[in-house]
Amino acid sequence: MKKTTAILAMTLGLAFAGAAHAQQKTMSIGTGGTGGVYYPLGGAVANVLSKNLPNVQATAEVTGGSVDNLKLIGAGKSEMAFTMADAALDALKGEDKFKSGKVPLQALLVVYPNRMHVVTVEGTGINTMADLKGKRVSTGSPGSATEVMAFRVIEAAGLDKDKDMKRERLGVAESVNAVKDRKIDAFFWVGGIPTAAVTDLAATPGLKIKLIDHGDLAEKMNAKYGKLYSSSKIKAGSYPGYDKDNSITEVWNLIVTGDKMSNEDAYTIVKTLVEKKADIVAVHKEAESFTLDNQVQERSPIPFHPGALKYFKEKGVGG
Repeated sequence: MKKTTAILAMTLGLAFAGAAHAQQKTMSIGTGGTGGVYYPLGGAVANVLSKNLPNVQATAEVTGGSVDNLKLIGAGKSEMAFTMADAALDALKGEDKFKSGKVPLQALLVVYPNRMHVVTVEGTGINTMADLKGKRVSTGSPGSATEVMAFRVIEAAGLDKDKDMKRERLGVAESVNAVKDRKIDAFFWVGGIPTAAVTDLAATPGLKIKLIDHGDLAEKMNAKYGKLYSSSKIKAGSYPGYDKDNSITEVWNLIVTGDKMSNEDAYTIVKTLVEKKADIVAVHKEAESFTLDNQVQERSPIPFHPGALKYFKEKGVGG
C-alpha cells in the first residue's frame, strides 16, 4: 500500500512539475561583451529575476552590445536588453544603424550613466583628441553603442573617422589586448566604472594608462543629436595608477523591452530590480544607480512602459 502511495505521490509530483514547467517564462536579456559591465550586471539581473519571480527563468546573453541587443528585441529574440539611450533613440526612430526598420521600444528602468573612455598608454604621443590623427584606433565592436558614440565624439572633435585614422572595430577586451601587443595606439570604450578590461590594462606592468579629456564636446554632440549627452568625470583612482580626473562625455543606460510585455510583468520586473538592488550591487557597484530618483523621463528618450510607470507612481516618483 505504502509503495503505491509513494508511486502515486511521485506521479502527481511529476505532473505538477510538468504543469509548472509549462508555465515557466524564459526571458533572454541582451547584455554585451564579457570584458564590459553590461554582461556581469545582466547576469546579476537574470539571477535576481529567476530567484524572485515564480516560473521565470532569465538568462543573460553575450552580445556585441546595444545595437545588437535592440535588433534582437526587434526580431522577438530577446525580452529585455541593456542599451545606451542614444542607440535606443536611433532604433525607435529607425535611423542610422536601424534604417531597415523602427524597433518599438519601452523603457523599464534608467540604470546608470555610461562613461566614454578614450584610452591610450604612455609612449604613443597621444595627449589630446587632435593627436588621434594618423593613429591606429579602435572605435568599438560593430554591434555596440560604443561605435555610435565614438563616431559622434570624433566628429565633434573635428576629425574624420575614416580619413584621419586607421580604424579597427574591436570590443573592449580585444582592444586592451591590441594595445598591449602594440597593434593599436588607442581605443574608445563607453561603459561603467570600473570596466574590468580597462582595469586589466591599467594594472599591466610596464604600461602606463592615459585617458584623454573630451568633456568639452558634449555641447556640440547635443546640438546635432538632441539632448542625450553630458560632460562628466572619471575620477582619479577609478583605475590602478590613474591619479587625475579625466573630463569625459556620458550618456544614460536603460533596460528596455519591446511592445509585447504585459503591464503585470513589467511592474513585477521593475519592482524586483529596485527592491533587490543590494543583490545586484554585490556583483557590480554601478547598480547603485538602480534608484527611484533616476526614473525621470528626461534621462530616457524612450517612453516608460505603463507597468513601470504604475510602480513609480505608487512610490511617488518618475514619469
